[in-house]
Amino acid sequence: MRKLILSLSLFITFRAWAQDALPYQTPPKSILELAMAAPSPSTDFNSIGDVMLVMERTSYPTIEELSQPEYRLAGSRINPANFGPSRAGYVTAIRIKNIKGNKEYPVTGIPANARIGNISWSPSQKSIAFTITDKEHITLWKADVASGVATQLSTRRLNDITNSAFTWIDDNRILALAVPAAIGSAPEKPLAPEGPTVQQTTGKAAPAATYQDMLKNPYDEKLFDYYFQSEPVIITGKDEQVIGKPAIYVNITPSPDNQYLLVQSLHRPYSYLVGAGRFPTEVEIWKTNGELVKKMASNPLDEVRPKGFDATSNYPRRFAWRHDAPATIWWVQALDGGDPKKDVPFRDVVNILAAPFTAASQELVKTVNRFDNITWANAQLALVSDANSSQQKIRLSRINPANPAQAPITLIDRSENDRYNDPGTPVMVKNQYNRSVLYVSPSQELLMTAPGASPEGDRPFLSAFSLKDSKQRILWRSAAPFYEQVADVIDPAKLVVVVARESVTSPVNYYLQDLKKKTSVALTAFPHPQPQLKGVRKQLLKYKRKDGVDLTAMLYLPEGYDPAKDGRLPVLMWAYPREYKSASDAAQVRGSAYKFTRVNYGSPIFWVTRGFAVMDATEMPIVGEGDKEPNDTFIEQLVMNAEAAVGKITDMGIGDKDRIAVGGHSYGAFMTSNLLAHTNLFKAGISRSGAYNRTLTPFGFQNEQRTYWQVPDVYYKMSPFSYADKLKTPILLIHGEADNNSGTFPIQSERLYNAIKGNGGTARLVFLPQESHGYAAKESILHMLWEMDEWLMKYVKQ
Repeated sequence: MRKLILSLSLFITFRAWAQDALPYQTPPKSILELAMAAPSPSTDFNSIGDVMLVMERTSYPTIEELSQPEYRLAGSRINPANFGPSRAGYVTAIRIKNIKGNKEYPVTGIPANARIGNISWSPSQKSIAFTITDKEHITLWKADVASGVATQLSTRRLNDITNSAFTWIDDNRILALAVPAAIGSAPEKPLAPEGPTVQQTTGKAAPAATYQDMLKNPYDEKLFDYYFQSEPVIITGKDEQVIGKPAIYVNITPSPDNQYLLVQSLHRPYSYLVGAGRFPTEVEIWKTNGELVKKMASNPLDEVRPKGFDATSNYPRRFAWRHDAPATIWWVQALDGGDPKKDVPFRDVVNILAAPFTAASQELVKTVNRFDNITWANAQLALVSDANSSQQKIRLSRINPANPAQAPITLIDRSENDRYNDPGTPVMVKNQYNRSVLYVSPSQELLMTAPGASPEGDRPFLSAFSLKDSKQRILWRSAAPFYEQVADVIDPAKLVVVVARESVTSPVNYYLQDLKKKTSVALTAFPHPQPQLKGVRKQLLKYKRKDGVDLTAMLYLPEGYDPAKDGRLPVLMWAYPREYKSASDAAQVRGSAYKFTRVNYGSPIFWVTRGFAVMDATEMPIVGEGDKEPNDTFIEQLVMNAEAAVGKITDMGIGDKDRIAVGGHSYGAFMTSNLLAHTNLFKAGISRSGAYNRTLTPFGFQNEQRTYWQVPDVYYKMSPFSYADKLKTPILLIHGEADNNSGTFPIQSERLYNAIKGNGGTARLVFLPQESHGYAAKESILHMLWEMDEWLMKYVKQ
């Protein structure tokens, strides 16, 4: 009888552990306090540089808020009650700070507990407009900067599903996308389907990623038609003028001279394979009263594309206004049919057409690689970037818009992963049309802000970049013991800037600095949001893997830890693999030991308060130089990376080689399960929201362009699911039930768990209700932290 009772007890215990149905849990106090710390304020500067906004932000929503009705349509998740996104962060309060007078005051007149979004400065910078979202409405508001008083501009509901609810035309007029006045009731779901859902292919290859949240049936199409439609309205605060019929508008932007509108809208037929961004599109130019001037393009459904990272649509794309001209449209057209495998001298051409839009369009520039971006300066200068994503190359060239026949002059040609030689991003200024254009000094130099990667870590800088010879002069650079970066350039000619300064123990605060006069005035004094971390030690580790590639990791140690007295610690190693085409790029140092330590919900640093040594941002490069593909030796390189990291922390006398855990999120989760399947380095693993069977993403994943049918062995070997019988190290699998990321379907975790269970391994599977690829609800985040803590205490620390 005693044996029977003991066996029954063990059976009940096992059943409870294997299939728990438990309420949301909370982690230990040290983790809970860090997780619940209020978010730090965000800031925004006007273009003149004399006023800044200090904005308080929402914390985590509750699971009840996250569980409100939601539709998932054509790649978007929407709230059907208010015609807005269903998952968004908001500002809860705004304070206005006059930089020169150092006067600060709140924006008043808004409702209590307002959820503020889409904050935008007026052209004169004398006002800000914003939306306020409640359960049933999104409304437009305006605040006077001088007084801080806010008023509601319109009682009409806005449609913010496409994140383009409004735009300023001038100081007195705002163009808004409103919910149509005569919209009627939403479509009712039929009790029974009208027929089967049918898709058909006609023999033409149409490879596509495994997107989530696509339309699935005719009822979804009706919902898309209903909720995504809007009507354009010009609002002055005194009256409202409807300038167009209801349609699915995705973008309406005024020309720099405010005489025309660039209008882009979607229409049927829709796709069940790709999202709204590739639905049939109409591109038109209107007058501001809604009168049609010219139809620029009528693109069909863009469902079928060639394969490859550099593949694109064969239809006109990227329509936008030229910033330095009153009313000139530019757009891009592929010259290779959108197929990167074609051997052609040029991939893309940029075309332009000026008002009144009756002449033939003009070729502005052709790009050897796929067009990336264009930045305008004036009639004689623009910068054009083109890129080869497959080879991880990017190039920046200058062109003369006034003379398209003049060949582009290459200024920069580098690997996009070569951070040491990244010259940075140009400083922009507002021109006479209130549009952002390049600042160009009288000596033909640009001002550039750059992350300043170096062998000592990131040291952001401000530089003068010569358009004549591409030489760069560093004007200012961050120095230890601070991590500083230019947040805003107030006066580029006089070098008056706002610098964001932080250190390991001090949060980001802002300073007005005159770099010529070497003066500095503090603008903010935000307190430490997580004082529990003040004593945590931070150190940048450098080491090599056995093939000579240099690696780094950021090490965090508990307050007061002394290896001689306290002995070796359990270790939590957190990482995310990245592919490189160059070993030298892979070996570059990333991050800074002087950055402020702020723990967000997904961070591993929580466990430094639980007695762990934490290795965060542990480099896991996968290198494939020349014609070699990184993933052909993915497992071998992954193991080398892990061996080097374990060797480093144990050789330092800090890490206990018998108490090391590894973890990661998304591709880091994929990495974790592979390391547990192919090594015996770790005592436990934590995999959050990962993909584990690559045959379920057969048309490519991460930086893998080849399909499953081209390299089945690569897909098989890289899939930890293939080695589930070898996964004996305890692994915790956590996944959002509503994961919206391409490829990381929740079934990925479910199938791996079942495979491990069927082969006698140790695993725990936790699905978080209502959660996407990243987690949002307070209850979900606290429970996730509790699960991770329980796992680490049970299988690693103890």
